[in-house]
Amino acid sequence: MAVPVAFFALFFAYPVAAIVGRGLKAEGDWQFGRIGGVLSRPDILDVLWFTTWQALASTALTLLIALPGAYVFARFDFPGKQVLRAVVTVPFVLPTVVVGTAFLALLGRGGLLDELWGVRLDTTVWAILLAHVFFNYAVVVRTVGGLWSQLDPRQEEAARVLGAGRFAAFRRVTLPALAPAVAAAALMVFLFTFTSFGVVQILGGPAYSTLEVEIYRQTAQLLDLPTAAVLTLVQFAAVGAILAVHAATVRRRERALKLVDPAQTSRRPRGAGQWALLGGVLLTALLLILLPLGVLVERSLDGPGGYGFGYYEALQSVGAGGSSTFLVPPLEAVGNSLRYALVATLIALVIGGLAAAALTRRAGRLVRGFDALLMLPLGVSAVTVGFGFLITLDKPPLDLRTSWILVPLAQALVGVPFVVRTMLPVLRAVDDRLREAAAVLGASPLRAWREVDLPLVRRAVLVAAGFAFAVSLGEFGATVFIARPDNPTLPVAVARLLGRSGELNYGQAMALSTILMLVCAVSLLLLERIRTDRSGEF
Repeated sequence: MAVPVAFFALFFAYPVAAIVGRGLKAEGDWQFGRIGGVLSRPDILDVLWFTTWQALASTALTLLIALPGAYVFARFDFPGKQVLRAVVTVPFVLPTVVVGTAFLALLGRGGLLDELWGVRLDTTVWAILLAHVFFNYAVVVRTVGGLWSQLDPRQEEAARVLGAGRFAAFRRVTLPALAPAVAAAALMVFLFTFTSFGVVQILGGPAYSTLEVEIYRQTAQLLDLPTAAVLTLVQFAAVGAILAVHAATVRRRERALKLVDPAQTSRRPRGAGQWALLGGVLLTALLLILLPLGVLVERSLDGPGGYGFGYYEALQSVGAGGSSTFLVPPLEAVGNSLRYALVATLIALVIGGLAAAALTRRAGRLVRGFDALLMLPLGVSAVTVGFGFLITLDKPPLDLRTSWILVPLAQALVGVPFVVRTMLPVLRAVDDRLREAAAVLGASPLRAWREVDLPLVRRAVLVAAGFAFAVSLGEFGATVFIARPDNPTLPVAVARLLGRSGELNYGQAMALSTILMLVCAVSLLLLERIRTDRSGEF
């Protein structure tokens, strides 16, 4: 635990505490009265209210749309199932900037709906809600569907034999077993939407602001650190409560259920009703997931002179779109992002692997608290972490403000939770007696790990590396502060282009977003080929 604890203490707790300290201290004294003053402001209350209700609405809408998909993937066997599973997971690993850009191309000015029917939904709450469903659809399908596929269908069949109707059998047998998984998925969706930044920043406009967006505005634009510090504390408290409830539901699911091999529960659809359900899920995937991604690609190819690769070619020029936008050709952001993401993945694998190994020991409350600590970067403001890097890592021996390693360190903070969540179930499944047998035969602990654990978890490590790479590639909240102007990442470059007017800037943003989407999709398709049933769920 020592190395992961030191890593999180130095690169997470220290920067966040520094930001909060600067905001709540005046002349060396703590000014806790500022908390009440900030939280009583009408504009801040509006932000808190919108953040909460849009997260609740997004969660409810996601469950409503995604639960039928979870059932289809769990119970039905049909051609192309593995490919479709990968396709519906693509939005989850996409950067939120790309998600916002895709829906901007679909719902915004000059978008597909605007061209066909003259309807614009950007700068409305509906665009935000739909983008959140698009982003979180896979969370419900994977979390609930993964458990659903392992529930023994004979229990529900026995209830039917005893006289229960189809709905009554589902309500009394299947639903109670699924409840912890549904609750866990709902909490994760609520967490991601409660802390939404890129989607709201691009689609919401000035009328809508979540806590994360407001923290960014107060920090980067208004330089109001006291307000930003109070909002960070509010977000921290809310995320801590969400993660505590999530941990309780996960432990309940792990202890209470008796599972079977998913291969025993999957079959081809039977009857018109099941085929109609499958068709509805496929139509939902087409309209909700493939259509925004397809429109994004189409807009990247639709240049002033007709369809072609003009916007992609313009990415090679510094002056294209205005010389003040970039100091280097925008296309260099692709190489920068790949290099940063590779380094961040290595860091996340080392830190996350050590943390997962420590968590397998089940050492009581200390380890459970450590587990919660590892999840905090998913919910605590990345904007706060990024700005905290700038004001804390600025003195020897850790003067890293001009160092390239700063970006991978911030990205690794987001990648570590995915590594831990992927590797932990597999490590816990390794029989301790195998390690004990190796020790009896004279193997050292290192050799026992190499000969026993590593062969069993190798595929899980590859899956963890893929997820860490994808989320590192798309990290935006912290990177927007610390990426140097001459070394932008892809999400930062997209945000810069969208922030400037002009058809060329818009087209280049679509082109860069398409490149980033393709890289993430390829990574995910590779993961789908090597994943295992235990290590592939999140």
